[in-house]
Amino acid sequence: MPGSARISFNSVDSSLSSLKNCQSYINTGMEIATHVALDLVESFNDVEDVNSMENVMLEYAAMDRELNHYMTAIEETVNQIKREKPENIPDLKYLVNEKFTALESKNTDSDLQKNEKYIYFKDQVKEMRKQFCHQSDNDNEAIEQIDEDIAVTQSQMNFICPITQMEMKRPVRNKVCGHTYEEDAILKIIQTRKQQKKKVRCPKIGCSHADVKGSDLVPDEALKRAIDSQNKQSWSTLEKSAGHAAATKKICC
Repeated sequence: MPGSARISFNSVDSSLSSLKNCQSYINTGMEIATHVALDLVESFNDVEDVNSMENVMLEYAAMDRELNHYMTAIEETVNQIKREKPENIPDLKYLVNEKFTALESKNTDSDLQKNEKYIYFKDQVKEMRKQFCHQSDNDNEAIEQIDEDIAVTQSQMNFICPITQMEMKRPVRNKVCGHTYEEDAILKIIQTRKQQKKKVRCPKIGCSHADVKGSDLVPDEALKRAIDSQNKQSWSTLEKSAGHAAATKKICC
């Protein structure tokens, strides 16, 4: 439009970059809170301690939502100005706040529970409780007490990657079908199929999921901890057996 105001958005772009950095800090905080919660479950701490970490996650989710709304308001305002090309420079602060307020007015508590990292937190805590046979009073889920030998065998089967047929060292869980694989193994398959322009079927026998994507994979920290714990117990048992055998041999001699 002839005579329209020329507006530089360099400062706006710089502000958006800073806000995205803040978002990375929030993500880091949520990852730390998840690890602390898993530590608490693993050490059989009181359920209230774990619940306090869940509240921390919800607070982070609220900050993340607010930050996303503010960045969206800025981006929409900039796009609007670029599209309309006004003759006079508008009040950017007013326009951003107007859009931000509109977005915030639609907030609900359920929004926070849909946060991807909060969902991951809940899933990992639940899996951790299963792996360590720790009952969740909050979820009111009873974990059956089964024969120890069967439990050990079942756990060891869950530790095996369906691709390598070996114990997993860095397990990742598929958010779509829930199956786990060794990270390097599944990523290698995805990369190979991508080059062939083919989709990847879940390698777990019997699974119907036919489009495994790298973006659907998340680290299964709970399973990794269970594997590490099982291995530590095995080494401890071997060391005790070796010590007992040495002591018996010494007495006999």
